[in-house]
Amino acid sequence: MTSKENHDETVAFLEKNNYFGYDKNNVIIFKQSELPLVNTEGKLLINKENKIKEASDGNGGTYASLRKSGCLADMKERGVKWIFIGSVDNALLKMVDITLLGMAIKQGVQIASKSVVKANPHERVGVFCKMNGHPKVIEYTELPEKMAEEVDQEGELKYGESHIMCNLYTIDAIEKVSKEQLMYHSAFKKNSYIDENGKEIIPEKENSYKFESFIFDAFEFFDDIAILRGKREDDFAPVKNKDGVDSPKTAKELYEKYWERQ
Repeated sequence: MTSKENHDETVAFLEKNNYFGYDKNNVIIFKQSELPLVNTEGKLLINKENKIKEASDGNGGTYASLRKSGCLADMKERGVKWIFIGSVDNALLKMVDITLLGMAIKQGVQIASKSVVKANPHERVGVFCKMNGHPKVIEYTELPEKMAEEVDQEGELKYGESHIMCNLYTIDAIEKVSKEQLMYHSAFKKNSYIDENGKEIIPEKENSYKFESFIFDAFEFFDDIAILRGKREDDFAPVKNKDGVDSPKTAKELYEKYWERQ
């Protein structure tokens, strides 16, 4: 899945590298949907083309984009039964863990997800829980500090199972949620815009709201999902920051250490 901003660059990169030896016919690229940006007064931002400025609608838009693009129909024609959706920024992501697949089949669930234990109460990751009898993930920005620090009788974090964007679905589950409207989350961002005089304004600080849905919000449409706890050193090497923790440097180190152990 690409965005409007990076689609052409991504396709060119894959073409230049001959799809890294993978059969081009089995690589189907589709674009993510977008939603309008609004300022602090609720007014729409205008872009350089004098059109409403939009931004990608979050990874929760994957489901609908798969259906609208025809990818879902194509997979059904090919006889695909399970679909894996993973995060591009995890250098240790395993594309379809056979243990995860086996667990999903054995437990008879339509969705299975891998987790790792939070490094600390305030690590910037969503956490698994149950709400109103249904599986749910609470994003770190929406988890109260008191809950983040709460521990159980064994001294483990009560909300310590991290969602690491390692999700497996039946194709029926994807089709089901692709027709559902997921809730929107807002993020305060810095975005340039064209003012009423036709001048481009480049703000120095956050000035507008971006709306996005999260992929894990679809879990609520099911009675249960299977969660497999993995090992951080084997399954999670994220790239979230330019430097320091969870940067390209640390992800590279974790990746190399993983293969040194194999």
